[in-house]
Amino acid sequence: MTNTPRPAELRSPGDEGAGKAAARNRRQYVQITPQGPFSDGVLVGNTFYLSGRIGLDASGKQVPDDVKSEARNVMNGIRLVLQKAGMQMDDLVYVQVFCPDVSLWERFNAIYCSYFNGKLPARAFVGSGKLLFNARFEVQAIAVRAF
Repeated sequence: MTNTPRPAELRSPGDEGAGKAAARNRRQYVQITPQGPFSDGVLVGNTFYLSGRIGLDASGKQVPDDVKSEARNVMNGIRLVLQKAGMQMDDLVYVQVFCPDVSLWERFNAIYCSYFNGKLPARAFVGSGKLLFNARFEVQAIAVRAF
């Protein structure tokens, strides 16, 4: 048997340093969407990982016919999840937008930019295949809590 150190997440509570590692790696799950095999977001330390959001209507069953309404629904959903995690839009550091029709880039941007007070996060706008519920946009993001 060797004395190889185990990674922090595998250490038992009695191991040296396990308390600090456990506090650093503690996960808090945010759930606002009642359906789906996922968490809406996971907070690890000061970093929040937001699952992909699509622009379903208030019933959660249909995407609006209007592109701008759908983009607003997406961004409102992101803001809601961030608020539940104790964060705000300006805490976002990276955003990734999936869109089957990249010609919608400017129309999405017109809505997207209005959700930020300060500098915009780094972002990718990625052409994709068909999205669930025939959504035009799916957005995932990473936020970091400022001190």
